[in-house]
Amino acid sequence: MKKGIHPEYVTTTVTCACGNEFQTKSLKPEIVVDICGACHPFYTGSEKVVDTTGRIDKFNKRYNLSK
Repeated sequence: MKKGIHPEYVTTTVTCACGNEFQTKSLKPEIVVDICGACHPFYTGSEKVVDTTGRIDKFNKRYNLSK
């Protein structure tokens, strides 16, 4: 590898809006994110299906699917 042309690879602190912090490697020394694996609804199990117009029921009825 040529010397002097590669960016510096440093330990990075990733900070989420929920307060979760973890260490990784990156070209930037600090990264701030809005959502992470600790607060994302898909990973926490708090995901909710919003069905205000009955679209899910209509779909299930049309294709004879039961819940």
